[in-house]
Amino acid sequence: MTASAPTAPPQTFTANLWTIAEPIFDAILAHPFLRGITDGSLPEEKFRFYVQQDSLYLREYARCLATASAKAPTSRWCEMFAAHAQSALNVERSLHESYFAAWGLSSDAAAQTSMTPTTLAYTSYLLRVAGTATFEELIGAILPCYWIYWEVGKRLIQTGSPHAVYQRWIDAYASEQFASAVQRVLDVADASTADLPGSRLALIRQHYLTASRYEWMFWDAAYRLETWPV
Repeated sequence: MTASAPTAPPQTFTANLWTIAEPIFDAILAHPFLRGITDGSLPEEKFRFYVQQDSLYLREYARCLATASAKAPTSRWCEMFAAHAQSALNVERSLHESYFAAWGLSSDAAAQTSMTPTTLAYTSYLLRVAGTATFEELIGAILPCYWIYWEVGKRLIQTGSPHAVYQRWIDAYASEQFASAVQRVLDVADASTADLPGSRLALIRQHYLTASRYEWMFWDAAYRLETWPV
């Protein structure tokens, strides 16, 4: 009797998410903002614009993480997202403030910057999901900010940047500490969706794709120095 070929293990839900969103990630890597970080050609004005918008974004993203903590079905996940919310406010803020200091900007002055249309749209979307969706759907919406930045960091660290400020940014997202945090969220995403019906999984996929598209738009808005048209 001929032995049958071994059965391939089923694809995890997060692996499926990455597959369907891979064209978006490819577009992100090809964007001139990230190419300019890698070769050092990105005008610092555009990176400064990005950092200021990112500081505004993270304030609202932290609220979403806090909501994920409140909605988490286990105490372990509750503690993890609460810690991540605090990290988004403190650790990331300290990184931004180091940039502001180098540019001669105070954190208070930077906080007075208005959100661009893209930043406002992205954060409004995330906050709406946080307020109305289930825990699993919220994970789908907040996951791209974790995962895409980790993958970008891993890709860009391979070549690095001749610009010291940009290299520091790359190092932050390619770090083992950030990798560990992202992997824990991926594990939560897989565990929390294991027994969900296809209709629920479809909603989570849609949130993941939408947030992934917003990630591309966020870098594009910084590259264009986006302003309100009227």
